[in-house]
Amino acid sequence: MDIVINRLKADPREASVEFVECKCCGHPDTICDLVCENAGKALAAYYEKCFGNILHYNIDKALLVAGTAIPKWNGGKIVKPARLIIAGRATAKVGTRQVPVERIIKESARKTLSSFKRAKIDVKVMTAPGSANLAQIFSDKKRDLAVANDTSFGCAHYPATRLEVLVLAIRDFLYSANFRKRFPQVGDDIKIMALRDKNKKEVTLAIAFIDNFFSSVAEYAAVKNELELLLSKKFNVLLKINTLDDYESGVGGVYLTVTGLSCEMGDDGQVGRGNRYDGLITPNQPMSLEAIAGKNDNHPGRAYQVAAYKIAEAVVKKGGAKFASVQMLTDIGAPLRKPKVVAVSLIGEANNGKVKAGKVKAAVRSVMQNL
Repeated sequence: MDIVINRLKADPREASVEFVECKCCGHPDTICDLVCENAGKALAAYYEKCFGNILHYNIDKALLVAGTAIPKWNGGKIVKPARLIIAGRATAKVGTRQVPVERIIKESARKTLSSFKRAKIDVKVMTAPGSANLAQIFSDKKRDLAVANDTSFGCAHYPATRLEVLVLAIRDFLYSANFRKRFPQVGDDIKIMALRDKNKKEVTLAIAFIDNFFSSVAEYAAVKNELELLLSKKFNVLLKINTLDDYESGVGGVYLTVTGLSCEMGDDGQVGRGNRYDGLITPNQPMSLEAIAGKNDNHPGRAYQVAAYKIAEAVVKKGGAKFASVQMLTDIGAPLRKPKVVAVSLIGEANNGKVKAGKVKAAVRSVMQNL
């Protein structure tokens, strides 16, 4: 494989303006990712158990169509459930033995959705066998002979920037057991958008509040203000919540939901529009539009996002660089462990020669050998 090393003159983490976004677990796009990822794992486990090998599948397409709800003070109702449509390709027959593909996917989807206690989401599964040439890729059980089942790329960076670390810390705090116990009014659907303009940081949160915990707009405003003050102080950042709120419009002017999910009425979801492998959306760094969710392990759109992250991490921890970003590309049918090109961009100690090319290439080869 061609390993290209770029020694950066400027640290991309020090750009004057930076954006970081995180769509948390109840966001419609993230729900689609979670469902497809778990469905793919369920299929892989079935194939492994019954046939001793993971057969071809790609359950990486889903559309969450919002339903209809009527939020009210002290509790509203769901008029029409949201609908989740899952589409993909999977091996449905081995010899004379049928594989219950759609049943496996639907059961997995329902199990995933059950974690959202208040949600009402109908599930529809639409699958078919993949093309013969793609299925053939999985016929050899020897992992070291695996070949890419798509022409695709992956990329990642390490370590996280200070703004990325901040967003992840806010996310973890908002889903911690202590926070949830203190603020049961907060639903599962949260989106975090962060801005750094030079050294000034701002964070905007979209939080789906649950209606049956409030009896008036005054109560809603009080909880929201308490949260803004708490989070601003804890994370030492200018922070705003639900900036579209219009208190004078009453229940219809605030972000109030029956289930704590916007997909009950306000927002649809789709695989691939959410977070990357590191749990974030980071437009200041190289990113792939490929979602890893639901893809099989031979798909470079999945495998190379994971590998790129591990390579970047190894280059920093073992190679001595302060920062690394990695981009990888291969062709369909090529050996998965030998990408066409791996481009590693370095900053820090690499600029004065302390990071040797040999160490970088060794890090790349080590990760790829263990892919």
